Amino acid sequence: VLAAPPELPLPTVPSTRRAPALPGPCLIPAPACGSPEPPLTPPLPAAALSPFAATRRIGHPYQNRTPPKRKKPRTSFSRVQICELEKRFHRQKYLASAERATLAKALKMTDAQVKTWFQNRRTKWRRQTAEEREAERQQANRLMLHLQQEAFQKSLSQPLPQDPLCMHNSSLYALQNLQPWAEDNKVTSVSGVASVV
Repeated sequence: VLAAPPELPLPTVPSTRRAPALPGPCLIPAPACGSPEPPLTPPLPAAALSPFAATRRIGHPYQNRTPPKRKKPRTSFSRVQICELEKRFHRQKYLASAERATLAKALKMTDAQVKTWFQNRRTKWRRQTAEEREAERQQANRLMLHLQQEAFQKSLSQPLPQDPLCMHNSSLYALQNLQPWAEDNKVTSVSGVASVV
């Protein structure tokens, strides 16, 4: 025989009602003693008692300002139009309003289309020139590094020019001719004193 599990008690909401007044001397301060009972407050909903309850917003705060605009499809230009725009751009990066209106009329485009095309083309031109300058700078750095390495290798293979001051002082002359990177110089120790052979 299976026994049913005992029922769990339901959670209770603490009462806001005061205890009834007791006969005898009142030990509570005067204003609270003998005052009429406050009216019962309605019980709070269970969601309000939960610390995780939060009010839910519907939609984005800016959603109700203006109705959303439909995105305009991308305008495609003919090859002839692009060719003429490119030719004009290579001659002139900026157009005055009268020049822009004339070009737009000649290419059967709107003034705004020509203006936008030139703005976009200038942005592309600036990016390309910045990339070219960076490539040139990196190439110049590589060339300088290569030349420095060649000069260093050349200096290792050639003897150092004699310093006139060192010619007359034997200690300085020995130090100037000491080249620890040369293969033919080997340090040997004779009776605790190091000497260069």
